[in-house]
Amino acid sequence: MRGETGDILARHGVVLVRADNPSPYTLEGTNTWLVGRDPCWVVDPGPAQAEHVDAVARAASGRGGIGGIAVTHGHVDHAGAVELLRERTGAPTPTVLADGQRSGPLLALHTGGHAPDHVVFLSGRVAFTGDAVLGRGSVFVAPGPGSLRGYIAALERLRDIGPELLCPGHGPVVEDAVERLDGYVAHRLEREQRLLAALDEGLRSVDELLDRVWSDAPPALRTAATITLAAHLGKLEEEGRLPADAERPRLPTLPTV
Repeated sequence: MRGETGDILARHGVVLVRADNPSPYTLEGTNTWLVGRDPCWVVDPGPAQAEHVDAVARAASGRGGIGGIAVTHGHVDHAGAVELLRERTGAPTPTVLADGQRSGPLLALHTGGHAPDHVVFLSGRVAFTGDAVLGRGSVFVAPGPGSLRGYIAALERLRDIGPELLCPGHGPVVEDAVERLDGYVAHRLEREQRLLAALDEGLRSVDELLDRVWSDAPPALRTAATITLAAHLGKLEEEGRLPADAERPRLPTLPTV
């Protein structure tokens, strides 16, 4: 990547290879990151597209080969290319890291939220955020015990670490890293306040709550809003703040992005 963004990444020893899989969920496409050199580590190999795998393999060859592969979470737009990349390059089996574990230049921070297995990888002052934080817009949060509370706590923890640069799974790099993380936390809490206000007004059905609280969500992202509504309702129930007669979403098929 050339230009100002490429210069910023180069200063941190990072290269971006973007997959050609744009959509309302993936924005311009999935970002695959190459970290360091001699050898480099690949973060999120991306979708199973031969052209993308070839591009990643070429970029990795120019950086001394692949020392390891790491995935932020198991959705196919991030991890689908793992086996193709291994076959193409002879790279080792992907590294699965628990919170606080290291592999090569990468330190894992469990974030959950978007997916139960989601982690952010830290390398120096750079955070590779997968779908925990995007380069533009917000992410859907999948429901589950402690999911939304854990996600917010992880964002606050990452903010307190103070990275200089966020390299997201989709969208542009984020230079105002701490400000973006603050904004993500504020967005989730603001959405919670809107939900509580709607419940206080007597709204109970899923459609009513979506229309009131996620009125800004375009039709293409209604599914994501429904999933995130379920996560917010789950958090309120865990905290004893959910009215007993509130309708719970019948969850649609989760987007694997």
